[in-house]
Amino acid sequence: MSLESLALIEKWPVPTAAAAVVRADGTVLGAHGPTSQRFALASVTKPLAAYAVLVAYEEGAVELDEPAGPEGSTVRHLLAHTSGLAFDDHRVTAPPGQRRLYSNAGFEQLGDHLAKATEIPFGEYLRQAVLEPLGMTSTTLDGSPAKDGVSTVDDLVRFAAEVQAPRLLDPRTVAGAMTVQYPGTKGVLPGYGHQNPNDWGLGFEIRDSKSPHWTGGSSSPRTFGHFGQAGTFLWIDPAAGVACVALTDRAFGPWAAEVWPAFTDAVLAEL
Repeated sequence: MSLESLALIEKWPVPTAAAAVVRADGTVLGAHGPTSQRFALASVTKPLAAYAVLVAYEEGAVELDEPAGPEGSTVRHLLAHTSGLAFDDHRVTAPPGQRRLYSNAGFEQLGDHLAKATEIPFGEYLRQAVLEPLGMTSTTLDGSPAKDGVSTVDDLVRFAAEVQAPRLLDPRTVAGAMTVQYPGTKGVLPGYGHQNPNDWGLGFEIRDSKSPHWTGGSSSPRTFGHFGQAGTFLWIDPAAGVACVALTDRAFGPWAAEVWPAFTDAVLAEL
């Protein structure tokens, strides 16, 4: 089966784009573009990093509610963007748990915390815990756990299948990652303004009733995932039983806000 809707990426105002849709059992329902080409992920790195942290949690290397990051903050706060750390520097701007302050700095402190706990550099831990077991041989992380991943659509399809039907983690752990943490917390969704509530799980953004949003108008409220400033996204819609990955080489901007929702709606309609 191939999805004609995926060909819409050819109309996007980007030099290069690739996309695919995958079921929980790993069946790729359709793919379009150079799916083996490596793209910078930007913040689509965060779900991969979060998955590695959850592996460390199941291995007993860290606890979700142990102190990490600023005073009063925990691993859970860092994963859920409620540690109080600022967006891109390590200033504390709110008490933990009170506001959803999307924070690259928080994921960097998370990476440092895990590296200390396991005595393994974060990028290497990610490789051993997630990338290697899933056969994601074209994916690397050299640098920040918040934004420096590089990958392919082919590799991210493997990850998206794993999240839908976990083998590396207990399904209950993954269910927790796609469950709202600190419900009712408001804050800014980068690129989409203030949202009340601004719901997140553990490393995954949860769609719920956010508007505007980068997924589709027909995406279920349970849809979760992440987009990146590199013009990249990964969403998983449990109601539709599929995940979709799209990678480009043009920075996120008004073009993406315009074409991504219609693309997602077309994919869901064709399914």
